[in-house]
Amino acid sequence: MSKKALVLSSGGVDSTTALAMAVSEYGAENVTALSIYYGQKHSKEIEAARNIAEYYGVRRLELDLTDMFKFSDCSLLSKNADAEIPKESYAEQISKTGGAPVSTYVPFRNGLFLASAAAYAVSLGADEILYGAHSDDAAGSAYPDCSEAFNAAMNAAVYEGTGRKVKIRAPFVGITKSEVVAIGVKLGVPYEMTWSCYEGGDEPCGVCGTCRDRKAAFEANGLEGLS
Repeated sequence: MSKKALVLSSGGVDSTTALAMAVSEYGAENVTALSIYYGQKHSKEIEAARNIAEYYGVRRLELDLTDMFKFSDCSLLSKNADAEIPKESYAEQISKTGGAPVSTYVPFRNGLFLASAAAYAVSLGADEILYGAHSDDAAGSAYPDCSEAFNAAMNAAVYEGTGRKVKIRAPFVGITKSEVVAIGVKLGVPYEMTWSCYEGGDEPCGVCGTCRDRKAAFEANGLEGLS
């Protein structure tokens, strides 16, 4: 019996690389992409995720967890429309927060996403859940739910809580975004279809933290033409 995987798919660089990895290993017919709306200010990433799922020919599910974040002051959320999204690197942001999570941290988002994915995985008969956390996001506690310690704890909880049927796999948790892109290049990931920018304009803003990281990762892999 073929193994099955469920991939958290945001439409960005890292999750799309994880999706490509799952398709390469298991075959598109055994992969499900799960995209979760959390009340973000724009739909560009969800639209990208839909197009990418279609590109890879995988089943796609959508879930809305907006209400979980109704008390959050995260600058990414549409309910906080007046909150400015920082236009500087994560290192600069962390220097101002004193090591606390940055303003674009959505409270325990990956924890909620992975727990929801676990419920789907059991029902779908999936053996593992993949998500695209990498070491750059965890650095300095910018996004604490991207760390190796968090991943290990969630994996243990999900494995036990699913009757030892489902495991969490974060294939990039110990490497940088540039290294993630290097893997994706070998897999032929269509990065031109992905969206990373925290703004929802016609073109990426180029100056938010994730735009800066994306550009640096592409340039490190000789993909200067992509933004």
